[in-house]
Amino acid sequence: MAKRVLVIGQGGREHALVWKLAQSPNVDKIYAAPGNPGIAELAECIDIKIDDIEGLLEFAQNNCIDITIVGPELPLMLGIVDKFRANNLKIFGPTKGAAQLEGSKVFTKNLFKKYAIPTADYEVFDDITLAKDYVKDYLVDGKKLVIKVDGLAQGKGVVIATNMEEAYLALDSMLLSKDFGEAGNNVIIEEFLEGEEVSVFAVCDGQDYITLISAQDHKSIYDNDEGPNTGGMGAYVNPPIYNDGLHKEVGKTILDKVVTAMAEEGYPYTGVLYAGLMITEAGPKVLEFNARFGDPETQVIMPMLKTDLLDIIEKTCNNNLKGLTVELFSGSAVCVVLSASGYPGEYEKGLLIEGLNNLSEDVLVFQAGTMAKDGRLFTNGGRVLGLVCLGQDIEEAVTKVYEHIKPINFAGMHYRTDIGKKAIDR
Repeated sequence: MAKRVLVIGQGGREHALVWKLAQSPNVDKIYAAPGNPGIAELAECIDIKIDDIEGLLEFAQNNCIDITIVGPELPLMLGIVDKFRANNLKIFGPTKGAAQLEGSKVFTKNLFKKYAIPTADYEVFDDITLAKDYVKDYLVDGKKLVIKVDGLAQGKGVVIATNMEEAYLALDSMLLSKDFGEAGNNVIIEEFLEGEEVSVFAVCDGQDYITLISAQDHKSIYDNDEGPNTGGMGAYVNPPIYNDGLHKEVGKTILDKVVTAMAEEGYPYTGVLYAGLMITEAGPKVLEFNARFGDPETQVIMPMLKTDLLDIIEKTCNNNLKGLTVELFSGSAVCVVLSASGYPGEYEKGLLIEGLNNLSEDVLVFQAGTMAKDGRLFTNGGRVLGLVCLGQDIEEAVTKVYEHIKPINFAGMHYRTDIGKKAIDR
């Protein structure tokens, strides 16, 4: 029997999820809360905020929702999975306890230490004087440090400090000015890992997991990984550095251990396991874990997924992943994010977006920060659109996506011009 599905979220990630779900023969109707104008072309958008857990629960109950899929991290941290399960509703995602894997970097780093999961050396501080003393002693001989807030910061609560001035500014912002609120009550100061970043996506049902695909995100706002961190300015699948040997090593030394650790700690993990890794000379080490699909990685993962997404999600919710084989399409996929001027800082909203009607069917457009008014589309966020192209290889996909950006315009539109360059160079 075809299912009624609720997708929670409003960004490019959720647009990509809805786009994929809409292709399933087993989906009857899709709702999105709150959704966006792009999602509205495929699903019925409901004006309920992602943190309104009671409102989302009531909607799911009143509209006979068969399965709910949580896109962003905030509802997971607020315990939406626990709430829905307590009311016998099927929902895809980790419980509040399991979501600590993303929600608290201190919890996660301590877990890694306990279960010998490879990661950067670190110390935790809540006292700014002690933190600055540690930094002063560490930053010698050209060393770098990474300073992170403990809690959620939409990908922006991380600073790479190359000198004491940068480190002190970061610590003042996090611990003194409380620019990240309670997320910055504790900070982690860790060694700077040299290497190349890779994101690995798996799905876990509490006991078993299956790996989906690897991708490479581009966090910095400017080309050549310069400037402040963002939520992500682009991504591509199957980075060349992530070969079969590395994949086996990641499974054995990281994913297997994390799934076992979470179960042993009393937080059996269900949902997406998103491992952010640094591939170092000493092997893969974990930078972070996220408890949901990435954004913009989801925008390149979904077009590569041949297996029915709903089937994967249902088997996860039914603790029945074992034996499932995930099929992928051949070739490559690349996403380039078009952002508002000023992002990830302050930016203007309400700018007219032009040129989308001139695009060919060769490109997928996933809307993120948009709003519709009088039949026209306007900007409504920092990351506005994600353009995705497929190709027989990474070079073809990259060439196509940048060609398709040319007709699109809104005032101050910004994008990186080097998404996928590392793969082509390698």
